[in-house]
Amino acid sequence: MARNKYPEETVRKILDTAEQLFVEKGYDRASLQDIIEATGLSKGAIYHHFTSKEDIFYSVCDRIGQRNSEILREVRDDATLNGLDKLRAIFKASLQPERQAKMFCMMPYLLDNAKFLATEMRSIFQEVVPIFVEPIIRQGIADGSIQTDHTKELAEAMMLLSDIWINPIFQPTTPDEIKARCAIYNQLFSVFGISQLIDQEIIDTLIGYAKMTHHPPLEGERTD
Repeated sequence: MARNKYPEETVRKILDTAEQLFVEKGYDRASLQDIIEATGLSKGAIYHHFTSKEDIFYSVCDRIGQRNSEILREVRDDATLNGLDKLRAIFKASLQPERQAKMFCMMPYLLDNAKFLATEMRSIFQEVVPIFVEPIIRQGIADGSIQTDHTKELAEAMMLLSDIWINPIFQPTTPDEIKARCAIYNQLFSVFGISQLIDQEIIDTLIGYAKMTHHPPLEGERTD
């Protein structure tokens, strides 16, 4: 059998196709056979690069996450903003449709999938907090816009509540529940000088995501 001379192009084709199918159908309803048929590749060619549909899914999420990290890095390194303004910009950037809308369409609710939930929490503790949020809070302490003696813990609490508790990707959430959680979130962190971190634009965006429809698997439908 001839060796594939362009493995990177093959991987890109698989991920591009899988991302589109996951967005259109949701992770549960998009099967590996769907990916095979849409790419025109053999099952062997798919398995040469990925061990399973779940492996493909994580690679798709990693790629989306890398694009999101580039945006967050630009905010973190913006010399024109103080710490508090960067936090506000980070929150708006993290809710930009390219990532969140796709993730919401693709994923099952995190509450229903312990592995996906653990992956999201690991990302918070190992990437988002230490690389982006902690440096911004330290800047805020230095410039006087944020008041805390516990930089890491504040960053962790902020991101866990926003990414898990408030985010409608965690579980089915009504507009009223989102509004109430956002109000409580703003009250909780105002004591640190972080006022109205979640503004009406963010609330409206979250409500919009909550109204998007997941695609539960049909009875007897193949998903692997």
